[in-house]
Amino acid sequence: MTDLLEAVMIICFGISWPLNIVKAWKARTAKGTSVLFYVCIFVGYIAGIACKIILAAQGKYTYNYVFFFYILNLLMVGTGILIYLRNRELDKKNAS
Repeated sequence: MTDLLEAVMIICFGISWPLNIVKAWKARTAKGTSVLFYVCIFVGYIAGIACKIILAAQGKYTYNYVFFFYILNLLMVGTGILIYLRNRELDKKNAS
């Protein structure tokens, strides 16, 4: 039951990332975007993944579908960071 509840949490968080990625890509600007927010979320997912790996090494966790969603969300947040960097460069180019 705890894995199911954790999966629901991760999936709910993950639903927003594709929408955010598309919006940021289309916006072509970094204005109104907080890279600190992205980095905090990215670090949080890394910590969650590290926790699962440590628990698995101790025999207290068996990898399951929840781990996949941590990885997927980490990749989406990483994509958001890359789009932010692209948009920041576009902002610099458009300012000059």
